[in-house]
Amino acid sequence: MTTGADVRDILELGGGEMDVGPISKKDIINSDKKKSKKSAETLTFKRPEGMHREVYALLYSDKKDAPPLLPSDTTQGYRTVKAKLGCKKVRPWKWMPFTNPARRDGAIFYHWRRMAEEGKDYPFARFNKTVQVPVYSEQEYQMYLPDEGWTKAETDHLFDLCKRFDLRFIVIHDRYDHQQFRKRSVEDLKERYYNICAKLTKIRAPSGTDPKIYVFDAGHERRRKDQLERLYNRTPEQVTEEEYLIQELRKIETRKKEREKKAQDLQKLITAADTTTEMRRAERKATKKKLPQKRETEKPSVPETAGIKFPDFKSAGVTLRSQRMKLPSSVGQKKIKAIEQILTEQGVDLNPMPTEEIVQMFNELRSDLVLVYELKQAHGNCEYEQQMLRHRYDALVKTGGASTATGDSLGADGQLGVGPDDIKGEGKDQIIDVVGAPLTPNSRKRRESASSSSSIKKAKKL
Repeated sequence: MTTGADVRDILELGGGEMDVGPISKKDIINSDKKKSKKSAETLTFKRPEGMHREVYALLYSDKKDAPPLLPSDTTQGYRTVKAKLGCKKVRPWKWMPFTNPARRDGAIFYHWRRMAEEGKDYPFARFNKTVQVPVYSEQEYQMYLPDEGWTKAETDHLFDLCKRFDLRFIVIHDRYDHQQFRKRSVEDLKERYYNICAKLTKIRAPSGTDPKIYVFDAGHERRRKDQLERLYNRTPEQVTEEEYLIQELRKIETRKKEREKKAQDLQKLITAADTTTEMRRAERKATKKKLPQKRETEKPSVPETAGIKFPDFKSAGVTLRSQRMKLPSSVGQKKIKAIEQILTEQGVDLNPMPTEEIVQMFNELRSDLVLVYELKQAHGNCEYEQQMLRHRYDALVKTGGASTATGDSLGADGQLGVGPDDIKGEGKDQIIDVVGAPLTPNSRKRRESASSSSSIKKAKKL
Protein backbone atom coordinates (compact mmCIF):
# COMPACT_ATOMS: atom_id res chain seq x y z
CA MET A 1 0.00 0.00 0.00
CA THR A 2 1.28 3.49 -0.85
CA THR A 3 1.75 5.69 2.19
CA GLY A 4 1.21 9.38 2.74
CA ALA A 5 4.97 9.98 2.56
CA ASP A 6 5.06 8.47 -0.92
CA VAL A 7 2.24 10.72 -2.05
CA ARG A 8 3.90 13.83 -0.61
CA ASP A 9 7.18 12.82 -2.18
CA ILE A 10 5.53 12.42 -5.57
CA LEU A 11 3.67 15.70 -5.34
CA GLU A 12 6.72 17.45 -3.77
CA LEU A 13 4.64 18.77 -0.91
CA GLY A 14 6.25 18.18 2.38
CA GLY A 15 9.41 19.69 3.34
CA GLY A 16 11.28 22.89 3.47
CA GLU A 17 14.41 21.11 2.33
CA MET A 18 13.07 20.92 -1.20
CA ASP A 19 13.18 24.78 -1.49
CA VAL A 20 16.74 25.35 -0.22
CA GLY A 21 18.37 25.05 -3.64
CA PRO A 22 20.06 22.54 -5.89
CA ILE A 23 21.08 19.31 -4.26
CA SER A 24 24.74 18.99 -3.28
CA LYS A 25 27.15 16.15 -2.67
CA LYS A 26 26.72 16.40 1.10
CA ASP A 27 23.01 16.10 0.74
CA ILE A 28 23.44 12.87 -1.18
CA ILE A 29 25.99 11.44 1.28
CA ASN A 30 24.11 12.51 4.43
CA SER A 31 20.67 11.58 3.13
CA ASP A 32 20.33 8.72 5.67
CA LYS A 33 21.19 10.99 8.60
CA LYS A 34 18.64 13.53 7.51
CA LYS A 35 15.99 10.84 7.34
CA SER A 36 16.82 9.59 10.83
CA LYS A 37 16.73 13.15 12.21
CA LYS A 38 13.45 13.76 10.50
CA SER A 39 11.98 10.57 11.90
CA ALA A 40 13.22 11.51 15.38
CA GLU A 41 11.72 15.01 15.13
CA THR A 42 8.28 13.74 14.12
CA LEU A 43 5.57 14.39 16.61
CA THR A 44 4.12 11.46 18.53
CA PHE A 45 0.37 11.40 18.81
CA LYS A 46 -1.28 9.93 21.86
CA ARG A 47 -4.40 7.80 21.54
CA PRO A 48 -7.41 9.85 22.66
CA GLU A 49 -9.36 8.67 25.66
CA GLY A 50 -12.39 6.57 24.84
CA MET A 51 -11.06 5.44 21.45
CA HIS A 52 -10.42 1.74 21.05
CA ARG A 53 -6.97 0.52 20.15
CA GLU A 54 -8.17 -1.15 16.93
CA VAL A 55 -9.81 2.07 15.68
CA TYR A 56 -6.67 4.10 16.48
CA ALA A 57 -4.52 1.55 14.63
CA LEU A 58 -6.58 2.14 11.50
CA LEU A 59 -5.81 5.84 11.64
CA TYR A 60 -2.06 5.63 12.38
CA SER A 61 0.40 2.81 11.74
CA ASP A 62 3.50 1.94 13.74
CA LYS A 63 5.50 4.47 11.70
CA LYS A 64 3.09 7.21 12.77
CA ASP A 65 2.02 7.64 9.20
CA ALA A 66 -1.42 8.33 7.82
CA PRO A 67 -3.33 5.43 6.30
CA PRO A 68 -2.66 4.70 2.60
CA LEU A 69 -4.65 6.44 -0.05
CA LEU A 70 -4.05 4.14 -3.01
CA PRO A 71 -3.87 0.35 -3.00
CA SER A 72 -0.51 -1.25 -3.71
CA ASP A 73 1.17 -4.63 -3.25
CA THR A 74 4.46 -4.22 -1.42
CA THR A 75 4.23 -7.00 1.14
CA GLN A 76 6.42 -10.06 0.84
CA GLY A 77 4.02 -12.43 2.62
CA TYR A 78 1.63 -15.04 1.23
CA ARG A 79 -0.41 -13.87 -1.72
CA THR A 80 -1.80 -15.23 -4.97
CA VAL A 81 0.92 -15.85 -7.50
CA LYS A 82 0.39 -13.87 -10.67
CA ALA A 83 1.47 -14.95 -14.08
CA LYS A 84 4.71 -13.37 -15.13
CA LEU A 85 4.38 -12.96 -18.84
CA GLY A 86 7.32 -12.32 -21.05
CA CYS A 87 9.87 -14.11 -18.86
CA LYS A 88 10.19 -17.25 -20.98
CA LYS A 89 9.49 -18.32 -24.53
CA VAL A 90 6.05 -19.71 -25.34
CA ARG A 91 5.94 -23.47 -25.88
CA PRO A 92 5.24 -24.21 -29.54
CA TRP A 93 1.99 -25.94 -30.59
CA LYS A 94 1.35 -27.80 -33.80
CA TRP A 95 -1.69 -28.98 -35.77
CA MET A 96 -0.98 -32.70 -35.99
CA PRO A 97 -2.96 -35.87 -36.77
CA PHE A 98 -3.83 -38.56 -34.20
CA THR A 99 -5.63 -41.92 -34.08
CA ASN A 100 -7.84 -43.30 -31.31
CA PRO A 101 -6.82 -46.84 -30.26
CA ALA A 102 -10.45 -47.54 -29.29
CA ARG A 103 -11.48 -47.36 -32.95
CA ARG A 104 -10.63 -50.14 -35.35
CA ASP A 105 -11.61 -48.41 -38.59
CA GLY A 106 -8.33 -46.51 -38.86
CA ALA A 107 -9.96 -43.06 -38.71
CA ILE A 108 -7.49 -40.17 -38.54
CA PHE A 109 -8.35 -36.92 -36.74
CA TYR A 110 -6.48 -33.66 -36.23
CA HIS A 111 -6.06 -31.36 -33.24
CA TRP A 112 -3.65 -28.86 -31.72
CA ARG A 113 -0.92 -30.37 -29.61
CA ARG A 114 2.40 -29.33 -28.09
CA MET A 115 5.49 -30.14 -30.07
CA ALA A 116 6.98 -32.05 -27.12
CA GLU A 117 4.02 -34.49 -27.16
CA GLU A 118 4.37 -35.43 -30.79
CA GLY A 119 4.29 -39.20 -31.30
CA LYS A 120 2.65 -40.02 -27.95
CA ASP A 121 -0.58 -42.00 -27.60
CA TYR A 122 -3.95 -40.32 -27.42
CA PRO A 123 -4.37 -39.41 -23.70
CA PHE A 124 -8.07 -40.37 -23.52
CA ALA A 125 -7.43 -43.89 -24.81
CA ARG A 126 -6.95 -45.08 -21.20
CA PHE A 127 -10.68 -44.70 -20.60
CA ASN A 128 -11.47 -47.38 -23.19
CA LYS A 129 -12.41 -50.28 -20.90
CA THR A 130 -13.69 -53.49 -22.43
CA VAL A 131 -15.33 -56.53 -20.86
CA GLN A 132 -13.29 -59.71 -20.91
CA VAL A 133 -15.58 -62.23 -22.59
CA PRO A 134 -14.24 -65.80 -22.25
CA VAL A 135 -13.23 -67.68 -25.37
CA TYR A 136 -13.64 -71.46 -25.69
CA SER A 137 -12.05 -73.90 -28.11
CA GLU A 138 -13.73 -76.54 -30.24
CA GLN A 139 -12.58 -79.31 -27.94
CA GLU A 140 -13.86 -77.55 -24.80
CA TYR A 141 -17.23 -76.98 -26.40
CA GLN A 142 -17.64 -80.60 -27.45
CA MET A 143 -16.61 -81.93 -24.02
CA TYR A 144 -18.25 -79.52 -21.56
CA LEU A 145 -20.54 -76.98 -23.24
CA PRO A 146 -23.07 -78.81 -25.50
CA ASP A 147 -26.76 -78.13 -24.86
CA GLU A 148 -29.86 -79.64 -26.43
CA GLY A 149 -31.55 -76.29 -27.02
CA TRP A 150 -28.44 -74.55 -28.36
CA THR A 151 -26.23 -75.23 -31.33
CA LYS A 152 -22.59 -74.25 -31.60
CA ALA A 153 -23.29 -71.69 -34.31
CA GLU A 154 -25.94 -70.02 -32.17
CA THR A 155 -23.61 -70.01 -29.13
CA ASP A 156 -20.83 -68.49 -31.22
CA HIS A 157 -23.24 -65.81 -32.45
CA LEU A 158 -24.24 -65.03 -28.85
CA PHE A 159 -20.64 -64.67 -27.66
CA ASP A 160 -19.78 -62.52 -30.64
CA LEU A 161 -22.58 -60.11 -29.77
CA CYS A 162 -21.57 -60.13 -26.09
CA LYS A 163 -18.06 -59.11 -27.06
CA ARG A 164 -19.22 -56.42 -29.47
CA PHE A 165 -21.74 -54.77 -27.13
CA ASP A 166 -19.98 -55.33 -23.74
CA LEU A 167 -22.69 -57.55 -22.22
CA ARG A 168 -25.49 -55.05 -22.80
CA PHE A 169 -28.09 -57.77 -23.11
CA ILE A 170 -30.93 -55.45 -24.12
CA VAL A 171 -28.87 -54.36 -27.15
CA ILE A 172 -27.76 -57.95 -27.73
CA HIS A 173 -31.39 -59.11 -27.77
CA ASP A 174 -32.23 -56.35 -30.24
CA ARG A 175 -29.35 -57.27 -32.60
CA TYR A 176 -29.85 -61.01 -32.23
CA ASP A 177 -30.48 -62.85 -35.50
CA HIS A 178 -33.98 -64.21 -34.82
CA GLN A 179 -34.50 -65.20 -38.48
CA GLN A 180 -31.58 -67.60 -38.68
CA PHE A 181 -31.90 -68.90 -35.08
CA ARG A 182 -34.72 -69.51 -32.65
CA LYS A 183 -36.46 -66.59 -30.97
CA ARG A 184 -34.86 -66.10 -27.56
CA SER A 185 -35.73 -63.87 -24.62
CA VAL A 186 -33.25 -61.75 -22.68
CA GLU A 187 -33.37 -64.28 -19.82
CA ASP A 188 -32.52 -67.14 -22.20
CA LEU A 189 -29.48 -65.28 -23.52
CA LYS A 190 -28.27 -64.43 -20.00
CA GLU A 191 -28.79 -67.97 -18.77
CA ARG A 192 -26.79 -69.51 -21.63
CA TYR A 193 -23.94 -67.01 -21.29
CA TYR A 194 -23.52 -67.30 -17.52
CA ASN A 195 -23.82 -71.09 -17.57
CA ILE A 196 -20.93 -71.31 -20.06
CA CYS A 197 -18.88 -68.84 -18.00
CA ALA A 198 -19.45 -70.91 -14.85
CA LYS A 199 -18.41 -74.15 -16.55
CA LEU A 200 -15.28 -72.60 -18.08
CA THR A 201 -14.30 -71.12 -14.68
CA LYS A 202 -14.59 -74.55 -13.04
CA ILE A 203 -12.63 -76.26 -15.81
CA ARG A 204 -9.79 -73.74 -15.93
CA ALA A 205 -9.43 -73.23 -12.19
CA PRO A 206 -6.29 -74.79 -10.68
CA SER A 207 -6.77 -77.79 -8.45
CA GLY A 208 -7.35 -77.10 -4.78
CA THR A 209 -8.89 -73.66 -5.30
CA ASP A 210 -12.48 -72.51 -4.97
CA PRO A 211 -13.19 -70.18 -7.92
CA LYS A 212 -15.81 -67.44 -7.81
CA ILE A 213 -18.75 -68.44 -10.00
CA TYR A 214 -21.51 -66.11 -11.18
CA VAL A 215 -24.94 -67.72 -10.94
CA PHE A 216 -27.92 -66.35 -12.85
CA ASP A 217 -31.41 -67.47 -11.76
CA ALA A 218 -33.44 -67.21 -14.94
CA GLY A 219 -36.65 -68.51 -13.33
CA HIS A 220 -36.55 -65.83 -10.65
CA GLU A 221 -35.95 -63.14 -13.27
CA ARG A 222 -38.93 -64.35 -15.36
CA ARG A 223 -41.21 -64.38 -12.31
CA ARG A 224 -40.03 -60.91 -11.34
CA LYS A 225 -40.80 -59.46 -14.76
CA ASP A 226 -44.13 -61.26 -14.89
CA GLN A 227 -45.09 -59.83 -11.51
CA LEU A 228 -43.94 -56.37 -12.58
CA GLU A 229 -46.03 -56.60 -15.74
CA ARG A 230 -49.11 -57.61 -13.75
CA LEU A 231 -48.51 -54.75 -11.35
CA TYR A 232 -48.21 -52.31 -14.24
CA ASN A 233 -51.36 -53.58 -16.00
CA ARG A 234 -53.64 -53.09 -13.00
CA THR A 235 -56.87 -51.17 -13.51
CA PRO A 236 -57.67 -48.05 -11.45
CA GLU A 237 -60.38 -50.01 -9.63
CA GLN A 238 -57.86 -52.65 -8.57
CA VAL A 239 -55.41 -50.00 -7.35
CA THR A 240 -58.15 -48.31 -5.30
CA GLU A 241 -59.26 -51.62 -3.82
CA GLU A 242 -55.70 -52.54 -2.86
CA GLU A 243 -55.14 -49.19 -1.13
CA TYR A 244 -58.43 -49.63 0.73
CA LEU A 245 -57.46 -53.12 1.89
CA ILE A 246 -54.04 -51.92 3.06
CA GLN A 247 -55.62 -49.13 5.11
CA GLU A 248 -58.09 -51.54 6.69
CA LEU A 249 -55.29 -53.98 7.48
CA ARG A 250 -53.40 -51.23 9.29
CA LYS A 251 -56.52 -50.37 11.27
CA ILE A 252 -56.98 -54.02 12.25
CA GLU A 253 -53.36 -54.30 13.37
CA THR A 254 -53.68 -51.10 15.41
CA ARG A 255 -56.83 -52.34 17.14
CA LYS A 256 -55.23 -55.69 17.79
CA LYS A 257 -52.29 -54.01 19.53
CA GLU A 258 -54.66 -51.88 21.60
CA ARG A 259 -56.67 -54.97 22.58
CA GLU A 260 -53.51 -56.84 23.59
CA LYS A 261 -52.35 -53.87 25.65
CA LYS A 262 -55.71 -53.68 27.43
CA ALA A 263 -55.57 -57.41 28.15
CA GLN A 264 -52.08 -57.04 29.63
CA ASP A 265 -53.18 -54.12 31.81
CA LEU A 266 -56.20 -56.07 33.03
CA GLN A 267 -54.04 -59.07 33.84
CA LYS A 268 -51.67 -56.82 35.79
CA LEU A 269 -54.58 -55.45 37.81
CA ILE A 270 -55.89 -58.92 38.62
CA THR A 271 -52.44 -60.12 39.63
CA ALA A 272 -51.93 -57.03 41.75
CA ALA A 273 -55.24 -57.60 43.56
CA ASP A 274 -54.36 -61.24 44.28
CA THR A 275 -50.89 -60.41 45.58
CA THR A 276 -52.25 -57.63 47.78
CA THR A 277 -54.80 -59.96 49.33
CA GLU A 278 -52.18 -62.61 49.99
CA MET A 279 -49.84 -60.07 51.56
CA ARG A 280 -52.58 -58.86 53.90
CA ARG A 281 -53.39 -62.39 55.02
CA ALA A 282 -49.73 -63.18 55.63
CA GLU A 283 -49.38 -59.97 57.62
CA ARG A 284 -52.34 -60.79 59.84
CA LYS A 285 -51.02 -64.26 60.58
CA ALA A 286 -47.59 -62.81 61.41
CA THR A 287 -49.03 -60.19 63.77
CA LYS A 288 -51.06 -62.82 65.63
CA LYS A 289 -47.99 -64.99 66.20
CA LYS A 290 -45.83 -62.09 67.43
CA LEU A 291 -45.49 -61.38 71.17
CA PRO A 292 -47.03 -58.16 72.52
CA GLN A 293 -43.63 -56.91 73.73
CA LYS A 294 -42.09 -57.22 70.29
CA ARG A 295 -45.12 -55.59 68.80
CA GLU A 296 -44.54 -52.50 70.93
CA THR A 297 -40.84 -52.24 70.19
CA GLU A 298 -40.92 -52.95 66.46
CA LYS A 299 -42.27 -50.35 64.11
CA PRO A 300 -44.79 -51.66 61.60
CA SER A 301 -43.44 -51.32 58.11
CA VAL A 302 -45.53 -49.99 55.28
CA PRO A 303 -46.13 -52.85 52.82
CA GLU A 304 -45.64 -52.37 49.12
CA THR A 305 -49.11 -51.70 47.80
CA ALA A 306 -50.25 -52.61 44.33
CA GLY A 307 -52.70 -49.74 43.77
CA ILE A 308 -50.47 -46.85 44.88
CA LYS A 309 -46.74 -47.00 45.53
CA PHE A 310 -46.00 -44.57 48.33
CA PRO A 311 -42.41 -43.25 48.57
CA ASP A 312 -40.12 -44.53 51.33
CA PHE A 313 -38.35 -41.88 53.40
CA LYS A 314 -35.06 -43.60 54.18
CA SER A 315 -32.81 -40.58 53.89
CA ALA A 316 -31.01 -39.19 56.90
CA GLY A 317 -32.56 -36.27 58.70
CA VAL A 318 -35.86 -35.31 60.28
CA THR A 319 -39.06 -36.11 58.34
CA LEU A 320 -42.71 -35.65 59.18
CA ARG A 321 -44.88 -38.73 59.42
CA SER A 322 -47.61 -36.90 57.55
CA GLN A 323 -45.40 -36.88 54.45
CA ARG A 324 -46.02 -40.61 54.10
CA MET A 325 -49.71 -39.89 53.60
CA LYS A 326 -49.06 -37.61 50.63
CA LEU A 327 -50.19 -39.15 47.32
CA PRO A 328 -47.44 -39.52 44.71
CA SER A 329 -47.53 -37.56 41.46
CA SER A 330 -48.14 -40.74 39.45
CA VAL A 331 -51.77 -40.85 40.64
CA GLY A 332 -54.03 -38.99 38.23
CA GLN A 333 -56.45 -36.23 39.13
CA LYS A 334 -59.48 -38.40 38.33
CA LYS A 335 -58.36 -41.05 40.79
CA ILE A 336 -57.61 -38.46 43.47
CA LYS A 337 -61.08 -36.92 43.08
CA ALA A 338 -62.72 -40.35 43.19
CA ILE A 339 -60.82 -41.25 46.38
CA GLU A 340 -61.74 -37.95 48.04
CA GLN A 341 -65.40 -38.36 47.06
CA ILE A 342 -65.63 -41.87 48.51
CA LEU A 343 -63.86 -40.90 51.73
CA THR A 344 -66.11 -37.86 52.16
CA GLU A 345 -69.28 -39.88 51.65
CA GLN A 346 -68.11 -42.55 54.08
CA GLY A 347 -67.27 -39.95 56.71
CA VAL A 348 -63.51 -40.56 56.71
CA ASP A 349 -61.29 -37.60 57.40
CA LEU A 350 -59.10 -36.64 54.45
CA ASN A 351 -56.22 -35.64 56.75
CA PRO A 352 -56.35 -37.89 59.83
CA MET A 353 -53.96 -37.81 62.76
CA PRO A 354 -50.71 -39.25 61.34
CA THR A 355 -49.90 -41.91 63.92
CA GLU A 356 -47.94 -44.97 62.89
CA GLU A 357 -50.94 -47.29 62.58
CA ILE A 358 -53.24 -44.66 61.07
CA VAL A 359 -50.70 -43.79 58.36
CA GLN A 360 -50.29 -47.45 57.43
CA MET A 361 -54.02 -48.23 57.40
CA PHE A 362 -54.95 -45.00 55.63
CA ASN A 363 -52.45 -45.66 52.83
CA GLU A 364 -53.68 -49.24 52.48
CA LEU A 365 -57.28 -48.02 52.29
CA ARG A 366 -56.54 -45.53 49.51
CA SER A 367 -54.46 -48.09 47.65
CA ASP A 368 -57.36 -50.56 47.76
CA LEU A 369 -59.76 -47.87 46.57
CA VAL A 370 -57.53 -47.11 43.56
CA LEU A 371 -57.23 -50.81 42.78
CA VAL A 372 -61.01 -51.28 42.92
CA TYR A 373 -61.45 -48.18 40.77
CA GLU A 374 -59.11 -49.55 38.08
CA LEU A 375 -60.70 -53.00 38.15
CA LYS A 376 -64.21 -51.58 37.78
CA GLN A 377 -63.05 -49.31 34.96
CA ALA A 378 -61.45 -52.23 33.11
CA HIS A 379 -64.58 -54.31 33.66
CA GLY A 380 -66.75 -51.53 32.22
CA ASN A 381 -64.48 -51.26 29.17
CA CYS A 382 -64.74 -54.98 28.52
CA GLU A 383 -68.53 -54.91 28.84
CA TYR A 384 -68.73 -51.97 26.47
CA GLU A 385 -66.57 -53.69 23.83
CA GLN A 386 -68.52 -56.93 24.15
CA GLN A 387 -71.82 -55.09 23.73
CA MET A 388 -70.45 -53.23 20.70
CA LEU A 389 -69.37 -56.51 19.09
CA ARG A 390 -72.80 -58.02 19.79
CA HIS A 391 -74.53 -55.13 18.08
CA ARG A 392 -72.19 -55.38 15.12
CA TYR A 393 -72.80 -59.09 14.85
CA ASP A 394 -76.58 -58.56 14.94
CA ALA A 395 -76.23 -55.99 12.16
CA LEU A 396 -74.31 -58.50 10.05
CA VAL A 397 -76.96 -61.16 10.64
CA LYS A 398 -79.72 -58.75 9.62
CA THR A 399 -77.97 -57.98 6.33
CA GLY A 400 -77.93 -61.70 5.59
CA GLY A 401 -74.17 -61.88 5.47
CA ALA A 402 -73.48 -64.15 8.44
CA SER A 403 -74.46 -67.80 8.53
CA THR A 404 -75.60 -69.77 11.60
CA ALA A 405 -72.37 -71.73 11.59
CA THR A 406 -70.36 -68.60 12.28
CA GLY A 407 -72.67 -67.49 15.11
CA ASP A 408 -70.78 -69.48 17.71
CA SER A 409 -67.36 -68.19 16.65
CA LEU A 410 -67.31 -65.30 19.14
CA GLY A 411 -64.22 -66.20 21.17
CA ALA A 412 -62.78 -64.98 24.41
CA ASP A 413 -60.65 -62.42 22.64
CA GLY A 414 -63.67 -60.66 21.15
CA GLN A 415 -63.05 -61.61 17.49
CA LEU A 416 -65.66 -62.96 15.10
CA GLY A 417 -64.94 -65.75 12.65
CA VAL A 418 -66.83 -64.77 9.52
CA GLY A 419 -66.12 -66.63 6.29
CA PRO A 420 -65.41 -64.68 3.12
CA ASP A 421 -67.97 -66.63 1.06
CA ASP A 422 -70.83 -66.02 3.50
CA ILE A 423 -70.76 -62.22 3.25
CA LYS A 424 -72.17 -60.22 0.37
CA GLY A 425 -70.22 -57.53 -1.37
CA GLU A 426 -72.28 -54.70 0.08
CA GLY A 427 -71.21 -55.56 3.65
CA LYS A 428 -67.44 -55.38 2.99
CA ASP A 429 -66.93 -52.36 5.23
CA GLN A 430 -68.66 -54.05 8.14
CA ILE A 431 -66.75 -57.32 7.70
CA ILE A 432 -63.35 -55.69 7.75
CA ASP A 433 -64.26 -53.46 10.67
CA VAL A 434 -65.58 -56.35 12.76
CA VAL A 435 -62.48 -56.45 14.97
CA GLY A 436 -63.50 -53.22 16.66
CA ALA A 437 -63.99 -49.64 15.58
CA PRO A 438 -61.55 -47.05 16.86
CA LEU A 439 -62.95 -44.88 19.61
CA THR A 440 -63.31 -41.18 18.98
CA PRO A 441 -62.14 -38.76 21.69
CA ASN A 442 -65.73 -37.86 22.65
CA SER A 443 -66.88 -41.46 22.90
CA ARG A 444 -63.76 -42.35 24.87
CA LYS A 445 -64.39 -39.53 27.36
CA ARG A 446 -68.04 -40.55 27.76
CA ARG A 447 -67.04 -44.15 28.30
CA GLU A 448 -64.39 -43.21 30.91
CA SER A 449 -66.79 -40.95 32.80
CA ALA A 450 -69.51 -43.60 32.79
CA SER A 451 -67.11 -46.31 33.96
CA SER A 452 -65.66 -44.04 36.69
CA SER A 453 -69.12 -43.18 38.04
CA SER A 454 -70.17 -46.82 38.01
CA SER A 455 -66.96 -47.88 39.77
CA ILE A 456 -67.46 -45.21 42.45
CA LYS A 457 -71.02 -46.37 43.07
CA LYS A 458 -69.94 -50.00 43.35
CA ALA A 459 -67.09 -49.04 45.66
CA LYS A 460 -69.56 -47.32 47.94
CA LYS A 461 -71.56 -50.51 48.25
CA LEU A 462 -68.45 -52.34 49.34
